[in-house]
Amino acid sequence: MTFENILLEIRAPLAVITLNRPRVLNALNAATLRELSAAVEEVMSDPSILAILLTGAGPKAFVAGADITELAGLDEASGRAYAMEGQGIFRRIETLGIPVIACINGFALGGGCELAMACTLRVASETARLGQPEVKLGVIAGFGGTQRLPRLVGRGRALKMLLTGGTISAAEALRIGLVDEVVAADELMVRAEALALEIVANAPIALRRTLVAVDAGLDMLLEDALAEEARHFGHCCGTKDKAEGTSAFLEKRSAAWIGE
Repeated sequence: MTFENILLEIRAPLAVITLNRPRVLNALNAATLRELSAAVEEVMSDPSILAILLTGAGPKAFVAGADITELAGLDEASGRAYAMEGQGIFRRIETLGIPVIACINGFALGGGCELAMACTLRVASETARLGQPEVKLGVIAGFGGTQRLPRLVGRGRALKMLLTGGTISAAEALRIGLVDEVVAADELMVRAEALALEIVANAPIALRRTLVAVDAGLDMLLEDALAEEARHFGHCCGTKDKAEGTSAFLEKRSAAWIGE
């Protein structure tokens, strides 16, 4: 489809999705959310794509939050529906089965921080600022912020961010575990691409099963999560890729994955 607020670049095995509203710091409105969802589905229809890089246009922002004009018009019913729509899109991104790396340039606030948290990994530029300022607008984080942030950084640190509405630097985000790497701004996309290529050099089924096992296990008792892990391990042991991977290791050569 044709996008107005999204740029989609395919360079297999990677796809780059860019939120492209730099004049409003890539703020998320309903149209942009729908385009983001459509872009993700377009990428997932291409079997040659093994990872996604997600970023924002311009040097100032990844996503600076929600479109306040739209937010101002929401009532109780439409607000709940809007939150559920955004949650559904972000959950889809979180569970694609391929890694999605958030490339955080500048502000990642509100829905932008929530979008980054729904990604598999987060690489931030040194100039990035992250936060959940929704309480300053009379609402709470509605696209998963109250749930993913405590899981990533712990209850106390999450509540401090959520209740003060303050922002933190990239260095602080790295210290508390909100982002995984911090690099110079001009190295952001280069580093994220290198990381993605390092990941997708591994067996695709094993990558997908790892993502599923971690996601499912987070909400299970340890005993159940271990059983889930064993199930996925067993599945991998029955694949052609496992036979290829072990043979390649023993023969001291690079593996040639077929995804079966």
